[in-house]
Amino acid sequence: METMKLKQHVAGAVSMLFGVILVFGLIVLMNHYMGKIERTPPQEVTEISMTREIKQEPKKEIKKVEPKKQVTRPQAPAPFKGLDTALSGIDLGLLGLDDGQGRNLDDGLLGKTGNAVMTADLVDVPPKPITRGTFKYPPVAKKNGVKGYVVLSVLVEMDGSVNQVQVLESNPSGIFDSAALQGIRAWHFEPAKYKGDTVRVWAKQKIRFDLS
Repeated sequence: METMKLKQHVAGAVSMLFGVILVFGLIVLMNHYMGKIERTPPQEVTEISMTREIKQEPKKEIKKVEPKKQVTRPQAPAPFKGLDTALSGIDLGLLGLDDGQGRNLDDGLLGKTGNAVMTADLVDVPPKPITRGTFKYPPVAKKNGVKGYVVLSVLVEMDGSVNQVQVLESNPSGIFDSAALQGIRAWHFEPAKYKGDTVRVWAKQKIRFDLS
């Protein structure tokens, strides 16, 4: 009996010892793993956000439409202002010219036709009529009492003679043209001058036909 009790006591003591060793071993093991966990350096966490890339369409360049340049055409020269020559009828049907002392050819001109030809507004001294021919009043116009005028463009040469004549305007049209052209060709002028030199010049002359 005593032997059985001794065996039971020994078995209990071995069980307790084993239990203590087991508990102690678990505590050591836990401390070992806890140390490893504490010694593990913290890891940096990088967040990656997935953003859907939206492709932007390139901006279309808007071309500026430049306004068309307006081409300015040179204006025609203004109507010339010439000497208004009034003609009055006389006994034999010949027409005399009102002397008009002190009148000069005005600045009415034709445009330049070349380097050798100037206009009255460019010269220093404009041409002056010194000899005036007579103008025949057209018989039909005289009979019917028709009045009118003719505007002439006259090219005065350096010797004062009339080189060319053109009809610029007439009223009534065609009635007095021939008489005006024939009469003005007999005129003689004091030539125009520019910087002391005699020059050719275009001038305008208005011939008025009036029976009064």
